[in-house]
Amino acid sequence: MAYTKEQNGVFPAVCPLDCPDQCGLLLQKKDGKIIKVAGDPDHPVTQGNICNKVRHMTDRIYDPKRLEYPLKRVGRKGEGKFERISWEEAIKAIKDRWTHLIDSEGPESILPYGFYGNMGRISAEGMDRRFFNRLGVSIQDQTICSAAGSKGYSYTMGGSFGTDPEETIDTKLFIFWGVNAVSTNMHQVALAQKARKNGAKIVVIDVHKNQTGRLADWFIPILPGTDGALALGIMHILYSENMIDDEFLKNYTVGYKELGNHVEKYDPNTVSSITGVPVEDIYKLARMYGQTSPSFIRIGNGLQHHDNGGMAVRTIACLPALTGQWVVRGGGAIKGNGAFLNHNVKALQRPELRQNKNARVINMNLIGQALLETNQPIRSMYVYNSNPAVVTPEGNKVRQGLVRDDLFLIVHDLFLTETAMYADIVLPATSSFENTDFYTSYWHHYMQIQQPVIAPYGESKSNPDVFRLFAKAFGFQEEAFKDTDEQLIRQSIDDVDNPYVKDINYELLIEKQYVKADRRINLLNNLPTPSGKIELYSEQMERDGYPGLPTYTPIVNDGDLPFLFIPAPNHNFLNSTFSNNEKHISLEKYPRLHLNSKDAEKRSIEDGDTVRVWNDRGECELIASVGENVLPGVVVSQGLWADLPGKKYFVNSLAPDRVADMGGGATFFSGRVDIEKI
Repeated sequence: MAYTKEQNGVFPAVCPLDCPDQCGLLLQKKDGKIIKVAGDPDHPVTQGNICNKVRHMTDRIYDPKRLEYPLKRVGRKGEGKFERISWEEAIKAIKDRWTHLIDSEGPESILPYGFYGNMGRISAEGMDRRFFNRLGVSIQDQTICSAAGSKGYSYTMGGSFGTDPEETIDTKLFIFWGVNAVSTNMHQVALAQKARKNGAKIVVIDVHKNQTGRLADWFIPILPGTDGALALGIMHILYSENMIDDEFLKNYTVGYKELGNHVEKYDPNTVSSITGVPVEDIYKLARMYGQTSPSFIRIGNGLQHHDNGGMAVRTIACLPALTGQWVVRGGGAIKGNGAFLNHNVKALQRPELRQNKNARVINMNLIGQALLETNQPIRSMYVYNSNPAVVTPEGNKVRQGLVRDDLFLIVHDLFLTETAMYADIVLPATSSFENTDFYTSYWHHYMQIQQPVIAPYGESKSNPDVFRLFAKAFGFQEEAFKDTDEQLIRQSIDDVDNPYVKDINYELLIEKQYVKADRRINLLNNLPTPSGKIELYSEQMERDGYPGLPTYTPIVNDGDLPFLFIPAPNHNFLNSTFSNNEKHISLEKYPRLHLNSKDAEKRSIEDGDTVRVWNDRGECELIASVGENVLPGVVVSQGLWADLPGKKYFVNSLAPDRVADMGGGATFFSGRVDIEKI
């Protein structure tokens, strides 16, 4: 679909960022350029409020550093020396190299590496998947973000099904657990603030008293990786003090009697010794939760980035059932809500195009290991919608792999990212406001559409357009590679085996801009667990090699260094997005390392000092923020910073690349470090 030819006016849009809020936007356009990004006041959930990241999006779209045309490397890898080439030259160079690799080493010597830097569905999982399936390359397992928690939650609830966030305006108790929602889910905070005016209380459980912790009525600090133990301690008290809803449990769950017996061993004294939460606070929290209705838990991404993250989320997901909150408006929980908007993935991705059905699968968290593997090595990698040189764990290992002279690396992006610095070919990407796409929130219940508002920047091309060029270069004749963006969307949302969106179609999206899933369907009567009920005890988990009941297991021993290290997100970046833009750098100022006053005193570190943070994986230098915002023995950084001249901000060089207990998820937050004043 061509972009609108109107040079001036206000046009609807969708925020493309990997954020649960997925705001409705209005773009003001003058002389063919976007001059203002504002929230759409008519959007039922986001209601015109947007974050600074999106408010300053024009600084990103028209950043002078944005790529305008294809580039070919002419210097050493990582040196940043490139020369301009044409799209024809770029496509031919890639096609010739890939053809040689397929002939000499097989298609699995090639690996696509992408994620959701743009949450548009056809940009992230459309023509790209069709092309790579047809080519028969290695398969990337996209596990870096929410895989562990989503798997754990699904054992309890059958999938990403939770409370309708619009109903939390009626909630009386909010528990934000492991989520800095002020920075990463601001509209859930706005709903909680509105509910607070009607008497609701806000409790925050986290390892760091961040912006969300500071707005809480009660902040509960917890030791990293012990969230599952705290949830089991709450269950112990709910059962022992008869605060469970027997009628709900009989009708809608399996295993509640077994769970009651099981949690007897998680008494408050035992749980306090594990979590660092005082015994009296465990009682207070459990009684507050057991006696307040409606109560709602917002389960964050943070706690799942541990070795035991999947089980921790699975455990917390059991709590609303114990007090019957799922039948109370405004009660329940949200880990994710994406399943309500499930689209036709097979029609979009066309897995039947792949002939080698047993192609190797590479976990994206282990890309550092995979790039250094000498047995069946990766010879080429195509990176899009991601920046693995910054975002992946064991970052130094990743960069060691990217610098290999025998790795043919192609990067498709808006900027010359840290990953692109190692590339042989760099392709310029369009922004979402230059594309046609549809979006499905993983928090609210609205499917949304984006139509192009501005012309492509320079010679930039969208992901679907680039893969159509590849398909043509390789001579692929299947009709699947001739589908337009509109046809990709129609195929994705037509004939969907999902009752919640059966009435949503392309014409309705064009007319309305956003359409809500049908939540009149009773969730509790449609849970896709093996039993059809909430599974407090899960036979499936036992078949998969896990305890069938929620169980606390400590995180893996990461060595004897004194501090648990949490490289958390910050307020003005989203992963590495915006970290290279001057506006956002100025808003964030510099990266901090939060540490407890007692730990700082032992090391003669004062607030504002530069400190070296290290382990055997790497090191970085951050600015100390000393106080009581973290427990002793815990240090927290915020944000994934770009490689800036003279700075050592590479926090993910310290993160372990072990995989979590479930789903192959990441364990960013289960590493240990030492620190010293510079």
